Amino acid sequence: MSFHQIKVPFVDLNLQHQPIQTDINQAISQVIERGDFILGQALSEFETAFAKACGVKYAVGVASGTDAIALGLQACGIVPGDEVIVPSNTFIASVIGIIKAGAKPILAECDRQTALIDLAAAAKLVTEKTKAIVPVHLYGQMVSPTQLVDFADTHNLIIFEDSAQAHLAETEGYYAGGFGKAAGFSFYPSKNLGAFGNGGIVTTNDESVAQKMRSLRNYGAPKKYFHSELGTNSRLDTIQAAILNIKLPHLSAWNQQRNQAAEYYNQLLKPLKEQDIFPITNLTGAGHVYHLYVICLNSHLGSKRELIQQKMAARGIQTGIHYPIPCHLQPAYGYLGYQEGDFPIAETLCQNILSLPIYPGITKPQIELVVEELSITVDTLQN
Repeated sequence: MSFHQIKVPFVDLNLQHQPIQTDINQAISQVIERGDFILGQALSEFETAFAKACGVKYAVGVASGTDAIALGLQACGIVPGDEVIVPSNTFIASVIGIIKAGAKPILAECDRQTALIDLAAAAKLVTEKTKAIVPVHLYGQMVSPTQLVDFADTHNLIIFEDSAQAHLAETEGYYAGGFGKAAGFSFYPSKNLGAFGNGGIVTTNDESVAQKMRSLRNYGAPKKYFHSELGTNSRLDTIQAAILNIKLPHLSAWNQQRNQAAEYYNQLLKPLKEQDIFPITNLTGAGHVYHLYVICLNSHLGSKRELIQQKMAARGIQTGIHYPIPCHLQPAYGYLGYQEGDFPIAETLCQNILSLPIYPGITKPQIELVVEELSITVDTLQN
């Protein structure tokens, strides 16, 4: 399909960037003029601004969201031999980050309605080796901070929030990344706050965690040429930080547009509920930032999901699946010992979910077209 045939793209970054392109170009030019491409002025400015936006004291930029989890867990004291609980229903980077930190990921079931981690199920997984839990604020909706804090206090665990999809999401008086010991964010280009390449950041209120993060990301050197620990090279490029600095003031408005688009989807999709087709449940209202808008199909349609995508694509509508295979069934992680049937809810969701287009600036007519074509396709395949 050519670009001109696409009526509703899955993501439209050009729509987001065009109004601020001049400011972005100027910010990039200023970095080039200064020549401070690594750990430069714009990075310090962005770290300060992002920490303030999340309601925390510190933010430390790194090269990716995966590194944010890996280095963040290390900075929080996770060491080889520790176990870390994480939902199976997440992008694989959540698991990779734990493994890169040297710990063992202990996968947990999710809730069918919200797709978020099931804390009751997670409680059964705690052992004397369990040191942390990584709740994933999936699709832009936060796991309850109150419930997580109670869980962590009960089991004496560290909370490390995976906030990669939840920039400025909020609930119960907290922003994502604002209540755990630390949190990791991704700035992959399609994220609610995206760079022009890879990037990530760790937020925390703990000064010692922030200090260790700054060392770990920079070869384990708290000062130049003095390497006190085994670190790595994982720094958010100054040019990327400069771009993010321009975009950050617009993030709240962009998130609001996403939430409003989701509400319109919800309204238009109500007739399909009788056919057991419904959106993932929103328990956080306006605090849900809808990085993704995900619906559940009934099992009959789930088996025909690829055909649904093909038919909608033929009509100019792009869709996605987030995610088609749960982490415990990914071939690369078979050594962890999980098998089909271990997490039936996660497995069922992965078979039946479908992500519809959502982004700042998507119009009501576009949403109407998506739902209309989905309804037509569903009716055709149901009959």
